[in-house]
Amino acid sequence: MKKLSDVRCFLLDMDGTFYLGDRLIDGSLDFIKAVVDSGRDYLFLTNNSSHNAAHYVKKLAKMGLTVPRDKVLTSGQATAVKVNELYPGKKAFVLGNGFLLEELMEYGVPIDQNNPDYVIIGYDTTLDYVKMTVVCDFVRAGLPYVATHPDFNCPTETGFAPDIGAIIAFIEASTGRRPDLIIGKPYVGIVEAALKRTGLRADQLAMVGDRLYTDIETGLRHGMTAILVMSGETTEEMLAASSTVPDLKYGRLADMIPELTEGATDL
Repeated sequence: MKKLSDVRCFLLDMDGTFYLGDRLIDGSLDFIKAVVDSGRDYLFLTNNSSHNAAHYVKKLAKMGLTVPRDKVLTSGQATAVKVNELYPGKKAFVLGNGFLLEELMEYGVPIDQNNPDYVIIGYDTTLDYVKMTVVCDFVRAGLPYVATHPDFNCPTETGFAPDIGAIIAFIEASTGRRPDLIIGKPYVGIVEAALKRTGLRADQLAMVGDRLYTDIETGLRHGMTAILVMSGETTEEMLAASSTVPDLKYGRLADMIPELTEGATDL
């Protein structure tokens, strides 16, 4: 049975786990302090490729947490690392907004929206029919096709907005193809990037989040401690009906603080 005391670094989902929209979840800052005070570490891990790490650093600062950029790992960054491995020097067509383009170029990914060698799709909040037609043409032509993450919906202040999973479904309906590779949670690409960033083994990490099919599946599939917090998407009814069972469950991040304090002397 996995225990909180075995965890050396917490991989933290953001929306629904640390905050909800623009509202900090009560006790989140206290949790970070307890993690650091206990000699452990943390890394924010987000599937949302419509923003870059710099955006999240600014958002966290507004909520009272000052962190360097290397404390945030996005699916866009993990995608950049992976495509540089798989397609070195090759040119990508990118379906995504400016933040994703910036992040890819920062990692040295060559971009060519007219004559690409392969396709990257992200959560594009500037999506239109012209863009969808172009990307479908490239995918239909057989170009290698990479998606930053699989999420069907993105939580908003008023409910949900269609995320990249809906875009993938659109492309599949038109072309008959699904991505050759998906990078974000719960897939291995973002896990490899997190292992490299932290310098730790998977069994020393905990994946903490509010979604069963991304956050908890990530932990379970890749040998981490999978910790569900009930502060976001998952309800008790959803958990009871799911075959995905977390190793540990808490109401919110702050509910872990007593155990972190108890385990501090064991590190």
